[in-house]
Amino acid sequence: MSLVNSKEMFKKAYEEGYAIGAFNVNNMEIVQAITEAAAELHSPVILQCSSGARKYTYGKYLIKMVEAACEMHPELPIVLHLDHGANFEICKACIDDGFTSVMIDGSALPFEENVRVTKMVCDYAHDVKARGRYITVEGELGKLAGIEDDVKVADEDAQFTNPNEAEEFVKRTGVDSLAIAIGTSHGAYKFKPGQKPRLRIDILDEIAKRLPGFPIVLHGASSVPQEYVKIINEHGGMMPDAIGIPEEQLKEASKHAVCKINVDSDLRIALTAGIRLHLDEHPDHFDPRQYLGDARENVKQVVAHKIKDVFGSENKA
Repeated sequence: MSLVNSKEMFKKAYEEGYAIGAFNVNNMEIVQAITEAAAELHSPVILQCSSGARKYTYGKYLIKMVEAACEMHPELPIVLHLDHGANFEICKACIDDGFTSVMIDGSALPFEENVRVTKMVCDYAHDVKARGRYITVEGELGKLAGIEDDVKVADEDAQFTNPNEAEEFVKRTGVDSLAIAIGTSHGAYKFKPGQKPRLRIDILDEIAKRLPGFPIVLHGASSVPQEYVKIINEHGGMMPDAIGIPEEQLKEASKHAVCKINVDSDLRIALTAGIRLHLDEHPDHFDPRQYLGDARENVKQVVAHKIKDVFGSENKA
């Protein structure tokens, strides 16, 4: 199967009450791990690329790796998505390069400017006559705290999404999905020790009531698996007080209009744990295939767990 956009994928997820994992990719091993897990579990999957990943892989390399994954798993519906597109030009470049979905992140802008730039991206992406295909667009309202690549928001600047604005934003822009802020946070250090994470399901429900059938997205939803944090800390790393979103809350959100849940930090942590453990146990190894093989398996296990036990997308491909 060639790359697809997320429109029908989200429609099915909304109707059947599950979410689709959107996993950030940065190298070959991560692409392989995600798509192998998804293929074995017959799950649709979104491979998303941040601006940092585009810079690291020079853009074209990443696209070709995703295309190779499509050839390896022709039965699997795969979306290639731009994560946190900073402006119209970046979104346009990704669309022109073959991405099937893009996110325009105007959440730091005043509301009217966010509407303007998001509508501009939608008008370009939805012009089937111009390019022969429909590109889905994700917008964002509200501000998530935390750090991820070029996205940096201090705790005091974080803002929950206003349901009134969400309804107006979707109607005026024509976006296909909306990322909202209900208590998730970017990065591996989402909360302070002793602080209890709690997603605002009430805000989610109010937005869903105003926008029936419309797919909602959660960013900053990594759970920061403590078994891998422990391995990192015991084998030369330093990740004190890394805390994520409880998976039970993510499972609950997937039953309340959330169709896409982003995962990045969990993959990085699993990959790093595999490398640190391997090199500590095998100090004589210098072949990257040896330690990256272990790291890839860790990532695959994380993705499989999310698909089966958290998002509920197993056998939904």
